[in-house]
Amino acid sequence: MYENLICNTEGPVAFIQLNRPSKKNTLNTALRLELAKAAAEIAADPKLRAVIITGGEEFFCAGADIAEIQGAASSESTYRQAREFQELFDRIENLPQPVIAAVSGFALGGGFELALACDFRIASQTARFALSEVKIGAIPGGGGTQRLPRLIGAAKAKEMVLTGDPIGAEDARAAGLVLKVVPKEKLLEEARSFAAKLAALPRLALEASKRLINRGVEMDLTSALELEARSIAALATSHDLREGTLAFLQKRKPNFTGE
Repeated sequence: MYENLICNTEGPVAFIQLNRPSKKNTLNTALRLELAKAAAEIAADPKLRAVIITGGEEFFCAGADIAEIQGAASSESTYRQAREFQELFDRIENLPQPVIAAVSGFALGGGFELALACDFRIASQTARFALSEVKIGAIPGGGGTQRLPRLIGAAKAKEMVLTGDPIGAEDARAAGLVLKVVPKEKLLEEARSFAAKLAALPRLALEASKRLINRGVEMDLTSALELEARSIAALATSHDLREGTLAFLQKRKPNFTGE
């Protein structure tokens, strides 16, 4: 059972909703531990093919719990706390399943960094994104200075991090940060539709593709191409690849089993 999350499954799709509305879904220690637990359970379940993470209508997540940060006693404890955030978001990023952040309202600081760790971001028209730590004399500590420029380029990332100013959903889409912008009342419907589309595809190929892209962008091209070739070789004897090619030749819909 979870106290700070609503977790359920909808067929092959795992659904996680941050559920700390009185605190604007801020990521206190208890919520972070629950999110790590939920991620571990999802990663271990091959029947789950896609993941949706969402929050509330007004606040996807307002970031770290400032009361906890203010209570940090030393540089070393602040370092450890930053690493805890980074390790949690790494866990989300490295889930074998594709992960969709369905964002309505504000995604601030650590909440924005959580969304950055997801593979896709679908936003409501009300969504606003910001890494505003500079305004309290801090910097992003949950991967924001690293994931954001990898997604939208260094110049735009510097503008957001150095000013701390938020951007709206349409600007985020134009920058390549958001996949799609929809009316608030259509947000979860759109996220579920996209998750269902992903979940219908062959699991092993999806996992391999996600892993290759995540790792490949950090490698030199020669090494990344070798990894790609090794990965397709590993899929060669899978049921899904044999079934997919046979179905193509027979002009029928494939029956993928995830094996």
